[in-house]
Amino acid sequence: MEIRVILAGMKSILVLNAKGGCGKTTLSTNLASFYATSGLNTVLVDFDPQHSATEWLNSRNRDYYYEIKGMSPEDGPLRYARDVERVIMDAPARVEGKQLTDLIKRADVILIPVLPSPIDMRAASHFIGDLQKSGKLKSHNKKVAVVANRVREKTLIYKDLDKFLKHLKIPYVATLRDTQNYIHAAEQGLGIFDMPWYQVEHDLEQWKPLTRWIERQLK
Repeated sequence: MEIRVILAGMKSILVLNAKGGCGKTTLSTNLASFYATSGLNTVLVDFDPQHSATEWLNSRNRDYYYEIKGMSPEDGPLRYARDVERVIMDAPARVEGKQLTDLIKRADVILIPVLPSPIDMRAASHFIGDLQKSGKLKSHNKKVAVVANRVREKTLIYKDLDKFLKHLKIPYVATLRDTQNYIHAAEQGLGIFDMPWYQVEHDLEQWKPLTRWIERQLK
């Protein structure tokens, strides 16, 4: 179930949404897992004051699984080694103003996860609209996409989410299902890419459009 990485060289991916609880950390940690298992020198930067990504990383068995380096702006200025190839940034909730502008400037690609609920869809609509009106994305020439997160595809609310995301004026690149695989992985500091492929085969297939889209933007 290999997913090929097209390009090396240091690139940054920001997982962003002003609303909390939309799965930013799950998306960030699994992206870090993807790149680390692809053989790239990967850094996971935890901007969230709750430190969920850092806790995930601290529970990872670094002697057995691929190494992922962790960083936090609370530890001082972010300086990356020359051999770093992918930087995954887990943004905090309720980010705005100067902090939001700074995060956007740091990113080559921005991913916005959205959950299948009316509250989350409304919040995403306002957040994306505000980003577009502010000109932050256009002025910095950022590649942005949305991801449907924690979905159950046969439900009515998923159909509403799918319709909503397809009508946005930014790419809708992947749908990730609601499954215990992400929970079991997170408990051990793992991503699904660290797990035996036969346990997570369906999830790996769902990630292919996302990782391929990211790598196309990073060319």
